[in-house]
Amino acid sequence: MEDPVEFPLAKRQRREDAVAERKHPTSSRLFSPFRTLGLVSPTSVPFTSVSLGKTTFQITTSVGNALQTYDLRRGLNLVFLSRPQCPRPITATYAYRDRVFVAWGGSQPDAPRGVWVFKRGRLVGELDLGDTHPQEVGQILVLGSWVVGCGKEAIEVWKTDSYEHYTTILPSTPPATSNSRAVFSGQICTLPTLLNKVLVGRRDGLIEVYNVSTGRLVHTVLAPSASSGSVTALAPAPALCLLAVAYADGSLIILDVESDEEVLQLRQKNTRKPITSISFRSDGMGAGEDGRIPGVMATSSIESGDITLWDLNRGGKVAGVVRGAHEISAVGQATGVNKVEFLPGQPVLVSSGLDNALRSWVFDESPFSSTPRPLHSRSGHAASINKLKFLPASSDGSDAAGKWLLSASRDRSLWGFSLRRDGQSTELSQGDVKHKARKTGLLSDDVAGVEEFKAPPIIDMACSLNRDGGMGAVGGPVWSNAKNASAEETSATGWESIITAHADDRFARTWSWGRKKAGRWSFETGDHKPVTSVAITACGTFAIIGSAGGNLDMFNLQSGVHRQRYPPRLTPAQLKQFKQQAQSEENVSVPQGHRDSITGIVVDNLNRTMVSTSLDGSIIFWEFSTGKILERRIDTDAIPTATRYNPVSGLLALSCDDLCIRILDIETRKIVRELWGCVGSIYDYCFSHDGRWIVACSMDSVIRVFDLATGHLIDALKTATCTSIAFSHTGEFLATTHAGSAGIHIWTNKALFAHISTRQIDDVRGVIDLTETAVFQAASHLAITETGESMDDEQVDGLDTTSAMDQLDQRLLTLSIVPQSRWQTLLNLDSIRERNKPIQPPEKPKAAPFFLGSALTNTSTKGADPSSNMTADTDGMIEDAERSRISRLALSSSRASQSHSQLSSLLETFTPSPSATDPSALSEYLTTLPPSAADLEIRSLTLPEMPLFVRALTAQLKSRRSFELVNTWMSVFLKIHGDFVADVPDLSDAVRGWRAVMQAEEERLSRLVGYTRGIVDFLRSAR
Repeated sequence: MEDPVEFPLAKRQRREDAVAERKHPTSSRLFSPFRTLGLVSPTSVPFTSVSLGKTTFQITTSVGNALQTYDLRRGLNLVFLSRPQCPRPITATYAYRDRVFVAWGGSQPDAPRGVWVFKRGRLVGELDLGDTHPQEVGQILVLGSWVVGCGKEAIEVWKTDSYEHYTTILPSTPPATSNSRAVFSGQICTLPTLLNKVLVGRRDGLIEVYNVSTGRLVHTVLAPSASSGSVTALAPAPALCLLAVAYADGSLIILDVESDEEVLQLRQKNTRKPITSISFRSDGMGAGEDGRIPGVMATSSIESGDITLWDLNRGGKVAGVVRGAHEISAVGQATGVNKVEFLPGQPVLVSSGLDNALRSWVFDESPFSSTPRPLHSRSGHAASINKLKFLPASSDGSDAAGKWLLSASRDRSLWGFSLRRDGQSTELSQGDVKHKARKTGLLSDDVAGVEEFKAPPIIDMACSLNRDGGMGAVGGPVWSNAKNASAEETSATGWESIITAHADDRFARTWSWGRKKAGRWSFETGDHKPVTSVAITACGTFAIIGSAGGNLDMFNLQSGVHRQRYPPRLTPAQLKQFKQQAQSEENVSVPQGHRDSITGIVVDNLNRTMVSTSLDGSIIFWEFSTGKILERRIDTDAIPTATRYNPVSGLLALSCDDLCIRILDIETRKIVRELWGCVGSIYDYCFSHDGRWIVACSMDSVIRVFDLATGHLIDALKTATCTSIAFSHTGEFLATTHAGSAGIHIWTNKALFAHISTRQIDDVRGVIDLTETAVFQAASHLAITETGESMDDEQVDGLDTTSAMDQLDQRLLTLSIVPQSRWQTLLNLDSIRERNKPIQPPEKPKAAPFFLGSALTNTSTKGADPSSNMTADTDGMIEDAERSRISRLALSSSRASQSHSQLSSLLETFTPSPSATDPSALSEYLTTLPPSAADLEIRSLTLPEMPLFVRALTAQLKSRRSFELVNTWMSVFLKIHGDFVADVPDLSDAVRGWRAVMQAEEERLSRLVGYTRGIVDFLRSAR
């Protein structure tokens, strides 16, 4: 992939002569792609299944560029995720034994394409595409020693054992029209009784039988009529030589391939939706009045959400229909079922649909039922996501690890996704909407009936778990405002914890997170206009809703009662006073709220102050309990469009229509930062967990990260257009959603594992393009890359960030980058040695058993005296051990002398003029030594070297670098040699000089800290 012209990546000049080509980045400066949540079967590529002995089945689905494998015995739990991802979208899959064949790419003649082989989620092979026809492979089939891939224009054959390309089979007749080169419909199957034969459906209704070994056409089956159209589905029947064929005109026949005769013709009620998937039950049960005879077939259409079950006995008839097996929707891509399949030898049916769902169904034998019941289900959003929010921590500490993520989609659903276990993800129930749709007759092929009984799409939501009662919370009819519980009961068990605003709906609805279902209350706005913004207090007791007309109302979540209006209505006394002032022609000020749609509501943690923003450009600070207006600000040049609040820092972020994010202190009510740089409308933004960063996504498909302390843009990454964003409360993850995708991308925060620079980056050249290179795979990326490269190697704002910088300014006190454990170990080395001293001397090893021969005796030569050999060998071993011990002592002594000479040479540089000498060499040398070696060096100082050592530390202290190391070395020196410091005049003067410098530095630091603390207290004080 080439870098975009408008955002070229700035590259640092390499000092080496040989310049290697730089790899494309796979992560940004702060975030690394981790995994994608919420995708199960979002594409039209059918799933594939394979049996693992007699224990379980594994079902593999396509999620775009990767595969996900589920285990049926574990309840469709995710077991494998393919690595690496395919470079282009997957077009076909087929599971064969322990391998999965995957075809990807080829949508255009010159587009990249390939057929890969995965085993347990890992790439193990690739099929040869050297002489293949340039096309997209739509279906794969394995016939023993042959791998067959079928496209619209040709059939490719490979060898199963070597993955070599064997032959290409072109259609026997050219296409009917010259505008299209497509001849085949993409449907292919085989019959068990026909060796090396494949049956391929054509767009003109013919079925051709080819011998893949010879590459020749064997037989052609004609269509039942000229108007049948293209072949849409093929499936072999359990009976010999029988084949089920579906056509585009809605017809379905079962024919005998050997005799070329039609055995059975079936008619479905809705012929406008052709059958696209057929499967036969193979356990010999399910048909007849009692379900004791074979002959059950299941069909489905990609344009319908129903599954039809057929009894093929006595001419064939519809035995049952599973209505709404997969949801059909007026939005997104959810339109029907893309595949149904009976598991071999089992009364289990598996189906997948374009509603991003994978379901298994089981047939009951007693009592017998011709229609199955749901067994397992894995699903997600069926349309793109428009709102994200990490679940906050509750008061008792549960759910405090950032495990749950709330998401709302255009398909009118609210989901809770688990970042730890996919099987725990669930949709919050809105009642029995499917039963209501079936009861009213809207659950049919042509109407998306379930959607009509769901709440409109969510546009805003708020959550607090402090009063959530879990599974034991009070329940009741959904959104009916029925008060069927007393205050004592709800106070003991808890109540609803989530409130949502819906598009063009005047009701704000509550949800119970513990019960995973809709709540009892639906709050209506005071002016009967749609709800535009919601908020919930930190205590979880009150909910505030704002309307499109500017009204603000507060409700009690425990009782569902309206508690407050902002501003409050005038009391009779206030109304009387207002009339008197109006008659006396005095200036009357009546408190007025917002005059346009509410865009944000924020309440502080103590329920003292509430802030609301509106499209009329006003920002109002309210007294939460009384509704009194504390302060009103109006700025028509910068209208706030959204509001975010961080309780840790007490900061309020306002995104305005002038593309600026303004940071406001909620206590001082002053703007402390203005963050510019977003291009186009700001779709969403959020605070980091500690309030240090603002992460924003805008129309230009760039996610920007601003550092609030400096106001710098510290990271910018370009992805697919981001529509919503959320930061986990633990700081581990960043969640993003993107236009046209039903998945949630999870990014890991590199700042938890590595040092992150807060320098300003260039608005254009600093953008990192991850549109094609970001790979969201668990266990494929860590915060630090495998090659050891870091983002510090990149050029940031024209500066070489890899150059070492010891100190930003000489007036700043700088610490070292030495780990804290090292210099703390040096300070407490004596205590550590005393603690690690062995309690008792080592014991003599036990003698070996008599039947085990010694190495000394085994090496004796045959015929020699064993005692003499043992004596000689023993003497040799003792001599070698003695020689090696002497060598080690000599080596250690030579190293010690070399170290002593190096330290002495460094100290001699301070003899002529200590004040003009740079002490960095001595500091760097002591820094590289381990704690025990540094302690030995300080103990080994001679009396003439001690004053020089103290003066070197004094010079290092004056430079204000490595402050903690200088104090550590000085503390160790005084601990060891402090007894005779006063007896040596030169050494005593050097120590007094160091003490004077140290006291001056301490006074300077105390003044700076006191001044800074006073300024901060003044700014944060309520004035």
